[in-house]
Amino acid sequence: RVFTIRYFRTSKVCREEVVTVNTPAFAESVTEGDVRWEKAVGDTVREDEVVCEIETDKTSVQVPAPAAGVIEAFLVPDGGKVEGGTPLFKLRKTGAAPAKAKPATAPAAEPVAPAAPPPAAPVTPPSEAPIPTTMPPVPPVSALPVDAKPGDILGLHYFSVICFCLQVKMNRMRQRIAQRLKEAQNTCAMLTTFNEIDMSNIQEMRARHRDNFLKKHNMKLGFMSAFVKAAAFALQEQPVVNGVIDDTTKEIVYREYVDISVAVATPRGLVVPVIRNVETMNFADIERAINELGEKARKNELAIEDMDGGTFTISNGGVFGSLFGTPIINPPQSAILGMHGIFDRPVAIGGKVEVRPMMFVALTYDHRLIDGREAVTFLRKIKAVVEDPRVLLLDL
Repeated sequence: RVFTIRYFRTSKVCREEVVTVNTPAFAESVTEGDVRWEKAVGDTVREDEVVCEIETDKTSVQVPAPAAGVIEAFLVPDGGKVEGGTPLFKLRKTGAAPAKAKPATAPAAEPVAPAAPPPAAPVTPPSEAPIPTTMPPVPPVSALPVDAKPGDILGLHYFSVICFCLQVKMNRMRQRIAQRLKEAQNTCAMLTTFNEIDMSNIQEMRARHRDNFLKKHNMKLGFMSAFVKAAAFALQEQPVVNGVIDDTTKEIVYREYVDISVAVATPRGLVVPVIRNVETMNFADIERAINELGEKARKNELAIEDMDGGTFTISNGGVFGSLFGTPIINPPQSAILGMHGIFDRPVAIGGKVEVRPMMFVALTYDHRLIDGREAVTFLRKIKAVVEDPRVLLLDL
């Protein structure tokens, strides 16, 4: 018997596989987004390397490469709109991405004769007058002719100035912010009430327990946790502030949970991640949630689920040094608390004038749902808790 041994060789082309990468699914509140490509056709990418970002109304969603390979084609143009599941690009898998080649060492350059020095600048004849460096003296008004022009007074000459303007298209997040704020202004009957808070006790508590808090929880103790907890306490006492009007069914929805949105400024715009079920949290839990959400916001890693919902918003303009302001409601909520800067001011304490660290706070609310009595009572409860946190322990 004769046995024939056949040898096979696998072609590299056969091993490579072309896959189509689709747009990831969006949350229910988001329908579409704009594509911004981070790579070009023909670029080699590693696994999980970001190929494009999809900017939605609320956040940006990064689309990574599912495997190492080469981008073969874009199926959506830069700036194009996509929905969940839309094909984005084609990737030709090639296994591990090749390492970047080291640049070849350039050959030593031949010596070049030094260039001739530039010609010396012409010397100004001494007869010419030097350029003045100071403003010429202004003659008295009585010595000027009646028809003298301002330029003639100072010995100046008129000249044309060309001004340039830079026009930049609004990104989707900025458009959505503008739309929502205008909708809130057109829909809600917004009214703002104010109060002031003596920050002496909360500053003393923070200074006394700051080191132990950092040692135990590995994070700093800030002022925001006190306001978030105070707001949750006040929302449970005034549930109408935690409610909302359903304009479709003309019903009032009373929410029995407290999800507080904390406004965070980012280079892309204002985002409001949500701290869930604050009524069940202590100061340490709140600080931990704020730190985690703030870090994700700075890295542009907030998911849409991190910003969905929210029953009440707190905006802290004090980090920028604001003294006073009237925040705008974040729909579909019914109220927003505005914090401001802490400044030493003279106040009357027990019939005497003392200098205390004071903060103005503002509560903007939807007057269609919330009456002035509920709004003022709510803000006074926040003031009471922040000025004396023992109110929380005693449930006063």
